[in-house]
Amino acid sequence: MSAVTLRSALQSQPVSYGFWLTLPSAAVAKTILRRSPEYSEGGFSWVLIDAEHGLINDSHYYELTNAIGHEGASPIIRVPWPEEWMIKRALDAGAHGIMTPMCHTAEDAAKVVSYCKYPPVGVRGYGPMFAPHSFPGVKPAEYDEKTHGEVLVVVQIESRPGVENVEKIANVEGLDVLFIGPFDLAKQMRVTRGGEEHEAAILRVLKAAKSAGKKAAIFCSDGDDALRRSQQGFDMVSIITDVGVFGDGMLRELEKAKGTTKAEGKRDGY
Repeated sequence: MSAVTLRSALQSQPVSYGFWLTLPSAAVAKTILRRSPEYSEGGFSWVLIDAEHGLINDSHYYELTNAIGHEGASPIIRVPWPEEWMIKRALDAGAHGIMTPMCHTAEDAAKVVSYCKYPPVGVRGYGPMFAPHSFPGVKPAEYDEKTHGEVLVVVQIESRPGVENVEKIANVEGLDVLFIGPFDLAKQMRVTRGGEEHEAAILRVLKAAKSAGKKAAIFCSDGDDALRRSQQGFDMVSIITDVGVFGDGMLRELEKAKGTTKAEGKRDGY
């Protein structure tokens, strides 16, 4: 059995579900995970800790990875930029995987892989004093053996160069997942989100990942969006953000309290 929950899920389940954590709150993460179905029935297998656009920085990593890891899900940290020191800090705090934004070339992806792996595979500095704490059942002395090859390496394809080079990116050894950021992809390509060219780019990334034997993942705005993407063949989907749930949920209950409940439309945003 894999020491990483998400890697196990990707190997054994048709789709692995997760959500976006933008608030630096272990209590929020644990509350959501505790309310999800039992894991045997297919609950959340991962949580994206967003240190790129969320209100999270590396001083929050340790508490968040431990909170999530001990609820039976994998903490995946999205660092602000694919820099070696940022990746090292996230891994040493207990991340089960790393996501980096704006992967444009195979060379970009190869560097990320290198930063995530110890020598001789990569160049990751050694000092896992706290990293084992977020892996239930893994003793500190077992961290290297049981998790080094298990840590997931995820890069985001969210630019025109990224799409144009996606077949080469997908074939980078050691890379596990191609993750699509649909909002940035549309903006960086200067196309309409949800339009024909945007959707064609998304499907090209999906095809490239599958052809290379890698997993394909995508950010989704809500459950309906996630269902559509999973039916397209995506292996890993986020269903919504923490702030999306809080904002929409509070407004919905306020409308009920006032007797002015409106029919819910398609959710379109974070």
